[in-house]
Amino acid sequence: MRAAALGVLVLLAVALVCASTAPVAALGVGDRAPDFSLPATTQEKVSLKDFAGKKHIVLVGFIGAFTPT
Repeated sequence: MRAAALGVLVLLAVALVCASTAPVAALGVGDRAPDFSLPATTQEKVSLKDFAGKKHIVLVGFIGAFTPT
């Protein structure tokens, strides 16, 4: 009985979290990206506005590259 109640609570929590996040519109080619900040490997914050005025900016994500195996 307790496991079922816990399962229902977990499902409700997940539903609330998913419902409260608004979907983000995808960007097209040539669209201006919104400003954002991310942590760098040097423990500093790097913001997109730090690169304002540069001709080209390439963002590359290595998912799992810096995670322990």
